[in-house]
This record gives sequence, structure tokens and C-alpha cells, in this order.
Amino acid sequence: MTAMPTLRLDIVSAEKQIFSGEVEMVFVTGEVGELGIAPGHSQLLTELKPGYVRALLPNQEEDIFYISGGMLEVQPYIVSVLADTAIRASDIDEAAALSAKEQAEKALEGKVSAIDAAKATAELAEITAQIRVIQRLKKRVKGERV
Repeated sequence: MTAMPTLRLDIVSAEKQIFSGEVEMVFVTGEVGELGIAPGHSQLLTELKPGYVRALLPNQEEDIFYISGGMLEVQPYIVSVLADTAIRASDIDEAAALSAKEQAEKALEGKVSAIDAAKATAELAEITAQIRVIQRLKKRVKGERV
């Protein structure tokens, strides 16, 4: 059996490198929707929305990361994700994310200034994206145990 071609994926946050390794496929949420990147993909530079980066590893396992948004650079065999915040999905505290979501929703319900409302809306979008990443990770784990 011939090995599937791979590409190198680097995920870097403002603080540190989160992941660097060989993958068969990368999935991200760009400005215009979800992108799937395979080896040999044409060059691309685009903004990323808050959400997840899903990497299909050569052993057919998935690695999932939350990003707060950022930039994606694609070369034919190298994919770089540059994010303000990047966290392994397994490292996200679900209880803290749900609590923060509730607080942001309450802030939006009350009488707040336009600046506070904009800040709460942005926080809510990031927290909601983190929760979606956690839920995706849970679904994947359930699927592996079946």
C-alpha cells in the first residue's frame, strides 16, 4: 500500500507554537466558509474566523485545535496557521467556557454602552466557537468508542 502524501502543518499563537507536524489533510473555517487543504493545494492567503482547525494525521486520527481567528497561509506542501489564541481542544475548560458564555449573554441583555455590547458580542463569538470545538471533540471520542 502506498503512503498518502502529507503536508506540514504549523499552528502558532501569539505565545507559542502549538503544533508542527505532518498531516494528510487540514480543515479550517475561513472568511467565506470551511476549507479543506490537501497536499499539492494551490497557494492561498486568507483570514480565519474563530473556530477550529482539524488535522487528519497519517495514522487516520484527528487532532483538533481552537483558534480565535487569524491568518492562513497555504503553500503546496506547507500550511501555516497564525492565530492570536490557539488551544488544543482537549485543553479547553468546558465549564469555564459555558460560564463565560452565560456572562456575555447576560451583559448583552442588560443596558450596556455600544462599546460594552461590541466587546460582549466579540467575547460571545469566541466562547461559542470554543464550545463548538469541545462538542466536536466529544462527538469524535464517542465515535471512536463505538
